Amino acid sequence: MPIERLVFGGMPAVVASSAMLDVLERARRAAHASIAVLITGETGSGKEIVARAIHHYSLRCSRPWVDINCAALPEQLMESEIFGHEKGAFSGADTAKAGLFELAHTGTLFLDEVAELDPRMQVKLLRVLDGVPYFRLGAQKKIQVDARVIAATNQDLDRAVGTGRFRSDLYHRLGEFEIRVPPLRERPDDIIPLAEYFLAHHSDQAHFSGAAKAALRQYPWPGNIRELRNAVVNAVISAREYEIGPGDLPARLHRGGLRAVPTSGLRLDGREREAILTALDRTEGHHQRAADLLGISRRTLTRKLKLYREQQADPADPHREISLAP
Repeated sequence: MPIERLVFGGMPAVVASSAMLDVLERARRAAHASIAVLITGETGSGKEIVARAIHHYSLRCSRPWVDINCAALPEQLMESEIFGHEKGAFSGADTAKAGLFELAHTGTLFLDEVAELDPRMQVKLLRVLDGVPYFRLGAQKKIQVDARVIAATNQDLDRAVGTGRFRSDLYHRLGEFEIRVPPLRERPDDIIPLAEYFLAHHSDQAHFSGAAKAALRQYPWPGNIRELRNAVVNAVISAREYEIGPGDLPARLHRGGLRAVPTSGLRLDGREREAILTALDRTEGHHQRAADLLGISRRTLTRKLKLYREQQADPADPHREISLAP
């Protein structure tokens, strides 16, 4: 089985599956068109790698690459971060600061978790994408930028538009070309090459036994590549021999994958809910540790838990309660 080992913007990509090779081919084609690209897929599936591949293959490859996780900053700081501010624009603004759009001028701006933008920011972003000049906070002179925007989300934006959480015009503006990154469970041919890549970074002598490889392949990897990397690191630490066996892998890999969680009456993806509930089980309900395990922000986790509760079809559902406690 041929294995592609690529590097995009300093980030390595190990690809063996036909599914991911197709994704990279779509990224290569999108790179040559001056359009916005929306990358969708589960948390940890490799969306940033695809975004960097688009920049790498584009004519802007030698120009700036700027990225931001839209869920990582408080809403009150997001506007300043993206559009910049002048000195004295607000309390604590002791100096002027260029926004990310300015820093990405002639290059690429990557907006990760774009669905987390609040409605006011969605309006401002849409205007800039339409080529309208904008003000820094506190400024009197407008700025015109030329930055290609690539956005990514792990949410169903069609559904977010339907519930009013995301603007339909922004969705269609961002999604001029859409690329879906399949989860790791849909590309099992990538599991062992990725695991061996992570293993080589922690040990130059360790190797997986055949049984360990089988265990790695049969597990559904709800946390995708991040969870696989963590599992390999844990195995290296646990192993007493250079050969890593099934017993050195995390215990959850031996329990037949994730336990089934009833999902009737839910409109959100059942696998996502299952992964979140399992992460909460493993961390005894601690939201921050569960978010870290899933590779998402605590804000995203809290929002999803509220949505799950709101969208249960029957308030008297006998299935387990979802705790909203911190």
